[in-house]
Amino acid sequence: MVIEMGSTDRRDPVTVSPSTRPDRRSQPAAPPLGPAAPQLAASSMLRRYRAIALGIDAFAGGVAALAALVVRFGHEAQPGYVALCLTAPVIWTLVIALQRGYENRFLGTGPEEYRRLADAALVLFVVAAVLSFSVKGEFSRGFLFAALPEAFVISFVGRRRLRSWLYRRRLQGDGMQRVLVVGRCDSVAHLREQFDREPWHGLAVVGSWEPDTDPSGGDVRVDLEVDVDPAPILRLVDQLRADVVAVASHPDLSGHALRRLAWFLDERGVDLLVSPGIVEVAGPRLSIRPVAGLSLLHLERPATHGGRMMVKRLLDRIAGCLLLAVVSPFLAVAALAVRVSSPGPVLFRQTRIGVDGRPFQMLKFRSMVDGAEALQAELLELDQGNGILFKIRDDPRVTRVGGLLRRFSLDELPQLWNVVRGDMSLVGPRPPLPREVEQYSPDAARRLRVRPGITGLWQVSGRSDLSWDESLRLDLRYVDNWSFALDATILWRTWRAVVGRSGAY
Repeated sequence: MVIEMGSTDRRDPVTVSPSTRPDRRSQPAAPPLGPAAPQLAASSMLRRYRAIALGIDAFAGGVAALAALVVRFGHEAQPGYVALCLTAPVIWTLVIALQRGYENRFLGTGPEEYRRLADAALVLFVVAAVLSFSVKGEFSRGFLFAALPEAFVISFVGRRRLRSWLYRRRLQGDGMQRVLVVGRCDSVAHLREQFDREPWHGLAVVGSWEPDTDPSGGDVRVDLEVDVDPAPILRLVDQLRADVVAVASHPDLSGHALRRLAWFLDERGVDLLVSPGIVEVAGPRLSIRPVAGLSLLHLERPATHGGRMMVKRLLDRIAGCLLLAVVSPFLAVAALAVRVSSPGPVLFRQTRIGVDGRPFQMLKFRSMVDGAEALQAELLELDQGNGILFKIRDDPRVTRVGGLLRRFSLDELPQLWNVVRGDMSLVGPRPPLPREVEQYSPDAARRLRVRPGITGLWQVSGRSDLSWDESLRLDLRYVDNWSFALDATILWRTWRAVVGRSGAY
């Protein structure tokens, strides 16, 4: 048995491995914890978060209703609509609560919190429409169409700011749930790595419980189906004051044993998380499918084809046309600057590989001297890329105007024409070069199952500073878990990354 203990303060972890290996039925040898750090507890932090979220949503409902009243009726509002404005904060927060928008598991992490807001707006719209039709009332559609989107937007923006505050507090060690990880050594290590990589989710590993190993190095099988005794785990929960037990793909802790452990943890008010061992799969693709008294995990296939992808292509082309019209004056100025600053064509055309391996001509503003590709062989020693992509932080081939365009990723704007043509999407994996595709492994080839994008998940997660493995992992996560909500999140993060100029060179 291996017991590891650590403080929730990530700066000073403590690991303890007992020199003796007690029987698993005996109490695990573990040093007592010292005084708790003067940090805000996870339960207190979530209560504060919920209270502020309630206030934000109530404010959103009231302001949206009042604004819709003024826009629709001006100073001649009917008393019924005035009364509706007074009750709007209660109605809006009540509908969100009915959509489980204030449950702990949805607060402060993942897209589900925002999805609950969208569901609440949709439900409220449907209910209002049905009631108006049923009673044949003359409810103002203009009032409804103005109030609901505004309420959603105010709540969404408020929740985003609130979550940013929560993330900052968690990075300082406040509001962290103390997690005991249970499982085999490799699965425990992977889960701990994931929790440590993204501490803003509020899970801090304070200990782990793993099966014993014999002197020859093999695992000693602990069959909890025969000897159902979760006592060692429960004793660790008490000693570590754990808020959560995370079972990391433990083959011996399943079925009735896992059910009994859940019963004992429920008595202690401790949450139970079970990792199914499926990596890089987003929550919306997972669902429980009850069959023959069993709760089976159903994994939806990636939405790389079908109706939703056709809608994405249509929206891409519409948005591409609109964006081209908006930025056309700037495109003219940038084109003139490129032409005047150095000899050569304004646009740089390069063959890239698109969806299903089809090549296309990608457009960019020329940011390097004419014939820069021919000079690449002379600069191989200066390569600062990730092994697949060739990158130089201070590339001598970049012109002065080109450097300015690259700093804000403005050299990519001509690719809006590729989006209109259907070669690219606004959001997707980076379009690779043919020579890069020749080096792809079968896993990397999955990047080609969707249209490449002007921006993508890896661009907003570090851009040129990421290793090839990390870039590939992010692109495959996008391919496997694509959704409209993910695209919207990436577009928002792209704006922040461009303004912050992170990883652009």
